[in-house]
Amino acid sequence: MALRGRRNRTHTADAAPTTDATPTADAAPAADREDDGHRDPAGRLGTYAGRLGVPAGLLGAPTDAMRRRLREGGLGPVPVLLALAVTWIVFQALNDNFLSPRNLSVLSVDIVGTGMVAVGIVFVLLIGEIDLSVGSLAGLAGAVFASLNVNLGMPEWLAVLIAVLCGAAAGAVHGFSFARIGVPAFVVTLAGLLVWNGVMLYLLGPDSSINFSEDGLVATLTSRYFDSAVAAYGLAALCTAAFLLVSLHEHRRRAAAGMPCRPVGGIWARTAVLALVAFSVVYVLGRFEGLPLALLIFLAVIVTSDLLLRRTPYGRRVLALGGGVEAARRSGVDVARVRISVFMVSGTLAAVGGLFIASRLTSASQISGSGVLLINAIAAAVIGGTSLFGGRGSAWSALLGVLIIQSIGSGMALLGVEPPIQLMITGGVLFTAVVFDSLTRRVRGA
Repeated sequence: MALRGRRNRTHTADAAPTTDATPTADAAPAADREDDGHRDPAGRLGTYAGRLGVPAGLLGAPTDAMRRRLREGGLGPVPVLLALAVTWIVFQALNDNFLSPRNLSVLSVDIVGTGMVAVGIVFVLLIGEIDLSVGSLAGLAGAVFASLNVNLGMPEWLAVLIAVLCGAAAGAVHGFSFARIGVPAFVVTLAGLLVWNGVMLYLLGPDSSINFSEDGLVATLTSRYFDSAVAAYGLAALCTAAFLLVSLHEHRRRAAAGMPCRPVGGIWARTAVLALVAFSVVYVLGRFEGLPLALLIFLAVIVTSDLLLRRTPYGRRVLALGGGVEAARRSGVDVARVRISVFMVSGTLAAVGGLFIASRLTSASQISGSGVLLINAIAAAVIGGTSLFGGRGSAWSALLGVLIIQSIGSGMALLGVEPPIQLMITGGVLFTAVVFDSLTRRVRGA
């Protein structure tokens, strides 16, 4: 048996035509076991586990999953989380105020405006396209709200609704031009960047800014905090319990259907990590002013977008379109409709993000529609793990990416670093993320 296994691995010219080189039912596993012992640490781990009486699946399943993910080039959010941890450790070592409750509370509100825009960018990137108009649409939404509310005296809720609808309508125009007429997305959104920026400047007038009430609906979006400890910890416990129940239900459903599913132990471990993070966030933010309303709305948008992309037929169509247009069309996906809807989502979330940025400033100005917002939003989506080539990413990418972007900005502001240096560092981080994405795609293709 062992002799045949060795001859099978050498692949010599003499061994090929002989019957000894033909793998038998007993020889193949022997060869595999020998190969595993030399080339596969997981194979040795399974062998040792069997000798010790430990079930092979207990140790083999995690290592097999890790090997598969390494082979496919997909480590998920692990590199981003490591980068975020390194960023926080470095800035905390340079300035003790970086991880203070006050700075973290400010950071949790600052990420919302750019993060909303980045979530919309994720939808567009998933189909392998780009939207360059989101910065101008964010500024336009703020200008529309301020001009309607302040200049024309329209109620705030109605002005907010019209501003958001303007973003959705602009996204529909971009999507229709791309999907139905055939104008490249890069060109049509670049034209949109110029057009909507011009409309924003026209609405703002010669002063280039419109101030609105600090006690109104929009201003409250970023100035309202929940300081009740009972409510905050109760919300954290409720979210953790909801995650656990949904995960266990998904496990039972997939197991009943005979589909691969996450082990129950893994579900409990993920729930424990989520609980630790949720209660830590509540504790730290509660030491300053409490849970920001803006952060809660942002997290609700991310969860909703994630469920939309992973748990609905629409989300599967978006991911299928990113995997290949022709394959998606042959599988019955209405390519034009999905494309239009994706740009509408991007425009809508860009408008919502613009309102949050205007709320932070309590005014509508050119800052809301600056090119820096566009760069940061795209960088946040890519740095968070969304592929520029389409088909890979999630709404949580926007949260992780914008956390890194804003953490770098906050840390360098505490250190007194000039804005040009901040832009160069942000560009370097974005370049690194794109290179990593390209290498990952090549590994997956190989």
